[in-house]
Amino acid sequence: MSSLQSKNIVTCIILSIVTCGFYSLYWLYCIVTDINTISEDPNAMSPVLVIILSIVTCGLYFLYWVYKSGSLLDQKMVETGRTAESRPILYVVLAFFGLSIVTYALMQDTINKLAENDMNKPSF
Repeated sequence: MSSLQSKNIVTCIILSIVTCGFYSLYWLYCIVTDINTISEDPNAMSPVLVIILSIVTCGLYFLYWVYKSGSLLDQKMVETGRTAESRPILYVVLAFFGLSIVTYALMQDTINKLAENDMNKPSF
């Protein structure tokens, strides 16, 4: 997980609002890339494909992807010795009700924790 970098969640939210949602597409691209890195399979899912399928399926694919990614993030939190946040269902519910930006923020928070944990690991 060497290429994980923490992102400032407040800045991402503000940029998403100011750019009328265009930055949120880039933020989603970054989240998908980070989750691929966390899964240790950088080619697991193309970030562009996630965005396109989410748009084409009117958000149905996004709900599926959010659930699967939330489960993976929970699993990685347990593997790093942290408590699982049990958020996959919360991510789906938030996204279903149009609060995807909150889902992004929660996912980014977990990614930031995993990036922090990765930085604190001793190198041999």
